[in-house]
Amino acid sequence: MAILSFMEIIDFIIMTLFLGYLFQDMFARSPHAQRFDWKSFRFAVYVTAPAIILHELFHKLAALAFGFDAVFHAFYADTTTLWLGIFALLAKLAHFGFFFIVPGFVSISGSGTPLHYALIAFAGPALNLLLWQAASYLSKRHTRHGALLAVTAKINMFLFIFNMLPIPGFDGFQVYLNLWRAIF
Repeated sequence: MAILSFMEIIDFIIMTLFLGYLFQDMFARSPHAQRFDWKSFRFAVYVTAPAIILHELFHKLAALAFGFDAVFHAFYADTTTLWLGIFALLAKLAHFGFFFIVPGFVSISGSGTPLHYALIAFAGPALNLLLWQAASYLSKRHTRHGALLAVTAKINMFLFIFNMLPIPGFDGFQVYLNLWRAIF
C-alpha cells in the first residue's frame, strides 16, 4: 500500500508551485522586475516547499502510525483555506508584503486517545524544529550552501514557533488541548 495517493502527490506539486510563486519576490534580485524570474522561483521552492511538505507528511505519518486514516489536501480542498490562498495571491499581486496562508492540511479520521491527537498535532512542528536546528548547524559549516541553509533555518524556526501558538486552528492549540485532556 502506498503512503501517498496519486491525488496527494498532485496536491503536493500544486502546493509547491503555488508557494514558489508566492515567495519568489522575497528572493528576487530585482523584486519589481517585469519578467518572471525562474531563479528566484526555484530558490523559493527549495527553501519553502520542503519545510511545509515534510511538516504535513509528518502529521500524516504520525496519524497512520496510530492507525488513523489520513489524507493530505492542498489549500484549495477546503473553503476557508481556499479563501486564504486567494487573499495571499491578491496580497502578492498588490505587493502588500505580508499574507497568511495555510498551504495544505491533513484530514484525519478514526478514533484514538487525546495523547494520540496531541502527538499527531506535534509531529509537523517537531519536524520543523529538527530542520531548524539542523539547518542552523549546517549553515555555519557549509559556505557553498550557507545562504540556502540559513533561509531554510529561519523558515523552519518561523513554522515551528507559529504552529505551536495555542490559537484555535493551529497545531499548537491541538497539542495543548489534547495534552490537557490526556492529563485531566
